Amino acid sequence: MLSPEDYDKELTVGEVARRSGVAVSTIHFYEAQGLIQSWRNPGNQRRFSRDVLRRVAVIKVAQRLGISLASIADALNALPEDRTPTTADWRRMSERWREELDDRIAKLTKLRDNLDGCIGCGCLSIRDCPLRNPWDELGDGGAGPRLLDPA
Repeated sequence: MLSPEDYDKELTVGEVARRSGVAVSTIHFYEAQGLIQSWRNPGNQRRFSRDVLRRVAVIKVAQRLGISLASIADALNALPEDRTPTTADWRRMSERWREELDDRIAKLTKLRDNLDGCIGCGCLSIRDCPLRNPWDELGDGGAGPRLLDPA
């Protein structure tokens, strides 16, 4: 069990990795991406505050949901740096990501429902393509699956 003094203890990168269940290289990557922050002690060793454990947990959960690192960074940058993210913080972050997830679900549902037909790639190699993309009109709009992702 942690003593009261342990709550103010600075954490090494190895301790953060062990406690959060990710590799040290992942901690370094998160820091390089601006998702978490550390400082150097007088011996030039990287140190983290304890709130980084909650931030890493938030990052891991968001990544598991398929949220982009850019969206995660935006959400974390809106939080104060000197405290652990709270339940209210998580509620605000999850509300921001709900629309992104709903959009992704809609695209995946459309893709799933059209797997056996043309997805609008413009290749004209499937019998349905002339019906969905006559004269390769979608090819004029650019490369890729134009019907799947019209944006």
